[in-house]
Amino acid sequence: MRLSPPVPLLLGLLLLQGVLRPLRGDLVFIPSVIRMSGSVVSASLVGGTEDVTVSLTQLRDEMGLLPVPTCGELNNETGDWSLTVTPTVNSLEVTVRLKRDMQSCSSNGTDPFLEAPCIVQALLVSAFHNTSCLAHLLIHVEIYANSSLGENASENVTVVPNQVYQPLGPCPCNLTAGACDIRCCCDQECSSDLTALFRESCFPGVFGGDVNPPFDQLCSIQMSHGVPDWFPFLCVQLANSPFLGYFYHGSISSGHQVSFGIYLHTDLKDFSDFGYKQGDPVMTVDKAYFTIPQVSLAGQCLYNAPVAFLQNFDVQCVTSLEEYLERDGITSAKIKNGAMGGIVTPKVIYEEATDLDRFITNTETLLSTGPAPRNVNVEEHYIFRWNNNTISEINVRIIRAEINAQQKGIMTQRFTVKFLSYNSGNEQEWSGNPGYQLGKPVRALSTNGTNNVTTLHLWYPAGGSLCSTATRKPILFGENVLSGCLLEVGINENCTKLRENAVELLDSLVQVTHVAMRGNSDYNDLSDGWLEIIRVDALGAGADPPDSNVSGICLDVPAQLNIRILFSDAGAVEGMTQQEILGVETRFSSVTWQFQCGLTCEDKADLFPIGASVQFIKIPAQLPHPLTRFQINFTEYDCNRNEVCWPQLLYPLTQYYRGEPYSQCVAKSLLLVSFIILAVFLSNPWIRIHKA
Repeated sequence: MRLSPPVPLLLGLLLLQGVLRPLRGDLVFIPSVIRMSGSVVSASLVGGTEDVTVSLTQLRDEMGLLPVPTCGELNNETGDWSLTVTPTVNSLEVTVRLKRDMQSCSSNGTDPFLEAPCIVQALLVSAFHNTSCLAHLLIHVEIYANSSLGENASENVTVVPNQVYQPLGPCPCNLTAGACDIRCCCDQECSSDLTALFRESCFPGVFGGDVNPPFDQLCSIQMSHGVPDWFPFLCVQLANSPFLGYFYHGSISSGHQVSFGIYLHTDLKDFSDFGYKQGDPVMTVDKAYFTIPQVSLAGQCLYNAPVAFLQNFDVQCVTSLEEYLERDGITSAKIKNGAMGGIVTPKVIYEEATDLDRFITNTETLLSTGPAPRNVNVEEHYIFRWNNNTISEINVRIIRAEINAQQKGIMTQRFTVKFLSYNSGNEQEWSGNPGYQLGKPVRALSTNGTNNVTTLHLWYPAGGSLCSTATRKPILFGENVLSGCLLEVGINENCTKLRENAVELLDSLVQVTHVAMRGNSDYNDLSDGWLEIIRVDALGAGADPPDSNVSGICLDVPAQLNIRILFSDAGAVEGMTQQEILGVETRFSSVTWQFQCGLTCEDKADLFPIGASVQFIKIPAQLPHPLTRFQINFTEYDCNRNEVCWPQLLYPLTQYYRGEPYSQCVAKSLLLVSFIILAVFLSNPWIRIHKA
């Protein structure tokens, strides 16, 4: 006769006796039943916990039956188990621990993994008052040998492969080194016998190791299914993964370091002595990366990001003054110039910041001066001069501010890196050659000679987002942007003065008269592709309208500057599409401003938002060809509506393909056709027909 399992039998017995039901002051364990696979479990005893005693009992299996629980005896130590009770608010935290070392439950390095559990016991935690049972907690213990909880993770450094060519973590559920992770079927440390225990419950998807899902066009997948005869000629044979190439190409060390270089791993190679290539990290003579803080894709500031050769950036990092650590060593840094034995030492110039409110916000007033003041770097500008694949000169301009040693607040730092040719002077950098490149500043000039502004600007608010403290950033080609700032206005503000102030602030963003059509237009030749900006003046800049005499209300206040830039494709150079600007228009949008009152209208400053928007509008170089009747009726051949595009089967032979010269495309196509004809002649059907 087969006996019932002891744990379900005990649970049924407790339910029949009603001991799992709160009997005194709604006293109950949460949860009331626990399946334990580690060395520690916890539960909460909630309800009326006054004068309640908690004890631990190890239940013995006698002839397949567990004894009826008894209450009244305090017992916090039971064999290999200990009980700890921690009082909390209106509850008791009950913790049961295994006193025995988990290593004793593991097999040695030569033994295979054990299929049977190492520890199988039943524990009962009872809460009682005098001899009356109030609540019970049943713990079913099953601990396997060599489980993830029984092994300690290795402290050795793991070598991470190149993430561009191999997925990072082909088995994400393998969380413990040197041990088998339960339900992780891709864990190579699990034996086949142990994996068979949980094969039906493996983790699915990417977490379970499916980081390289096959697709229908893969040759190895289709070989086992019914496929057409021509499929082997068009199937795909490659190792593909959707997670390749989505990682940062450089190397970034963890932790917050303050030096200008991070040392390489011993197995990494340094090829800077043979010249730099675009994207290569800049190296120091100490075999370390030259690092400057940069912003990651997630928006975090990486203080030890290596500088990549010929890659410019302009970033801002926000840090607390209490956590700020000065970066020293720039004056003594020795950087490899890309030639054998060549060294470049940066030339550093220090400047003092004039307006601390632009960089430091949320400051606290200090009652005492305290120790001597300290200097903090608020801006760092690096200019690298390059010649072919070497670095010829490095100029650094550091803007620092003097603050109290105990100053508290939030500081905004700016870091810029720009690579310029060694023979370039102080002339403005090109934004393309000849057409504009995406992300480059829009080139502009002023013919009135009153300023030397060379681009259009937008606001870059900092601190309290006030217009008086906001900085400016250039408008980049191809990027639609919306920015703004806040203007302080009083309840008794003169409407005419408010309009003039708003127009003056908006006009300060466009202090130029002409915009360059191309990215390499000459600043000294106005006829070299320079377009005059079309300006639509703001309305209501004169006297106040008759109906605006009410205090705190102004009509037709310019609040938005709309900048529209028309551009188009102007041809191609070596297969690269060149884009040029066709026209620029600025237009104001007006609103009715009204002072915002709370419970009472007090004479205090109100914040009036003003903004500017940039919109790039692409104009086709020529009108598109009208659709033919065939294209209208037979939409299955429309490449824009279907995944399969038959008209592009011969795409390399069409005029739209610009990857290589047309003559090479024709030669390669004829060679491919000859191979196909040869394969047809050597195929089995042709041989059979010839023999017949």
